Amino acid sequence: MAYRKYKIGLFARIFFLMLAMIVLAFVLTKLNFNEDLPLTIVVVLPLVFMVLFIGNNLSKYVTKRFDEMDDFFESVKYRDFSRWFTEKSGAEDIRELHKGFNEVNKTIKEINREKEAQHLYLQKILELIDTGIIAYNIATGKVLWVNHSFKKNLSVPSIKNIQFIKERQPELYQSVFETNHSKGSSITLNIDYEKVKVLIASSIFYIEEEAFKLIVLQNINETLNRNESEAWKKLLSVMTHEIMNSIAPISSLAETLLHTLKSNIDDAENNPLEVQDLNLGISSIKSRSEGLLKFAQTYRSLNKATKLNLKETQVSQLFENISTLMKPSLDKKNISLEFKLENSDLKVMVDHYLIEQILINLVLNAIEAVKEREQPKITLSAKRSIEGNVIVKVIDNGKGIPNEIIEDVFVPFFSTKKNGSGIGLSLCKQIMMLHKGKIQIKSIPNEGTAIFLVF
Repeated sequence: MAYRKYKIGLFARIFFLMLAMIVLAFVLTKLNFNEDLPLTIVVVLPLVFMVLFIGNNLSKYVTKRFDEMDDFFESVKYRDFSRWFTEKSGAEDIRELHKGFNEVNKTIKEINREKEAQHLYLQKILELIDTGIIAYNIATGKVLWVNHSFKKNLSVPSIKNIQFIKERQPELYQSVFETNHSKGSSITLNIDYEKVKVLIASSIFYIEEEAFKLIVLQNINETLNRNESEAWKKLLSVMTHEIMNSIAPISSLAETLLHTLKSNIDDAENNPLEVQDLNLGISSIKSRSEGLLKFAQTYRSLNKATKLNLKETQVSQLFENISTLMKPSLDKKNISLEFKLENSDLKVMVDHYLIEQILINLVLNAIEAVKEREQPKITLSAKRSIEGNVIVKVIDNGKGIPNEIIEDVFVPFFSTKKNGSGIGLSLCKQIMMLHKGKIQIKSIPNEGTAIFLVF
């Protein structure tokens, strides 16, 4: 609407200017300056002044708008968006123009506020992270931006120009700033007489015609130390778990043998000593102790591949060892332990100490599962499948494993027990993998669990 009025005003002024000029031209052609000088002055001069007045008014009318726009663009040029153009006085089209200018200023100020907030937000994030970041002008060395982590990693109080580092620590300058790390690399830096391992990557970017370099640097010494510490904690957890699993049945069997000996000493006539049982018990303790020693030796040096001591072993012998070790503690808890063997001559090529460790783990898990049953029962069975594989099963009638977590039971350190370490089944799986075998699990909640060792 305002623009339409502006055009009407413009066209009206042009029309009156042209009309005045036409009238003036007509009068000039009709008058004789020599004969009618007074009349000429009276008629022509007002027409001339009228033409000049209308022309001047038209010029002001047009240039006023351009002056306003020049004024606005001058403000934009010098980024002065705080100026407010009056909207309550002057011509209507000028007021509308001012409204537009004010709206642009308002929008730009809002954009600037948002950009400033985003910049501060990003700056705070980059200051808080452990990764060191620096951006600098390649030609001048002037630092565009650097965060605290970068200065901390290089042990420098402040960096305004990278020439500061070049003058004081040329080797560090060469490694970090001069060497190209476009694909990322791991390097070792000498910082404060200490070797520090870092991950570093760099990239070049351009702002207008100036080239800048961005360097990202991560100190991985602490991470490596932390990971090493966590690895040791987990190793100790594994060792503790397996040692306790082995010591518990040994202790129980030793207690039983001690009670038998004491009873014989106190009353030999009513408590005759079964030498064969005594020999079998002591042999089991010796065998399991040797297995525990071998287990500890296996984990003594983790940087070496585990070597299996494979021997042809009768499954019946494995079952007999488990029975001797676990029976005393199971009897105290009134838990039934049964063995089912399809063929007494069934043999497997295994490291029998490690497989025995698996069976102890599985039986202990089964004990935990059946402890609330009225008639707790654990069964170990073995047979040869149609494919020729030897399959050993450990079955219990316990509480079972919920379907939603059954896929996680072999994940290291996953446990549903309140005081569980979560490494028992994971270790069983690793031992089976070393034997190029498999461990499988089937469970029905509130009915029981069956674990299959497939050789």
